[in-house]
Amino acid sequence: MSERTVALVTGANKGIGYEIAAGLGALGWRVGVGARDEGRRETAVATLRAAGVDAFGVPLDVTDDASVTAAARLLEEQAGGLDVLVNNAGVTGGMSQQPGGADVATVRAAVEVNVIGVVRVTEATLPLLRRSASPRIVNMSSGVGSLARQSASAGEQQTGPLSVAYAPSKSMLNAVTIQYARALADTNILVNAACPGFTATDLNGFRGVRTPQQGAAVAIRLATLPDDGPTGGFFEDAGVVPW
Repeated sequence: MSERTVALVTGANKGIGYEIAAGLGALGWRVGVGARDEGRRETAVATLRAAGVDAFGVPLDVTDDASVTAAARLLEEQAGGLDVLVNNAGVTGGMSQQPGGADVATVRAAVEVNVIGVVRVTEATLPLLRRSASPRIVNMSSGVGSLARQSASAGEQQTGPLSVAYAPSKSMLNAVTIQYARALADTNILVNAACPGFTATDLNGFRGVRTPQQGAAVAIRLATLPDDGPTGGFFEDAGVVPW
């Protein structure tokens, strides 16, 4: 990939998304900082630029069709296209998620951002990615989305608290990742899901044991895969995550 590779990272104004943008920018890439909050977005862009990153702001609400369409148009007009899409924006959905006492609105909120938002942004940017020499799509998932780990016996890599919103939304995102990888198998677009591990971010009240920079590493690796790299996979730092 050339030093003018263009990436878009959604939810990039803080946490793991910011560190993904910083890591890709350190490679000499031009990075679009996708975020809906103008103040946080521009602060992130200014901080990245001060660190030498060729960053630019992309107003982006993944739940809004018009916002996503405008973002794709901005990438075309301001950056000339797109090579790498990192779908990082995500929410827990809120509370309560406990089976037997769950709020349906909480489930809907998680799916709207974590799944439908990813589809919305991917569909809008696919025409740009198809023009790239080495396009990549990275969907930020979670180990709690692994059905194998969710259904494991206690102590056998069982993961995450009981949840009918956040965890299932990541399972669906994994399925969406596979569908895009299958659909794009005859193209040069590589599509993979990434698990950042239990990272300390505001998503989990900063209870995680990994830093955002550590959590970003797997996404950066998948964004920079060689042309013969894997597609349709689910990866963490240690290797393949079971579906």
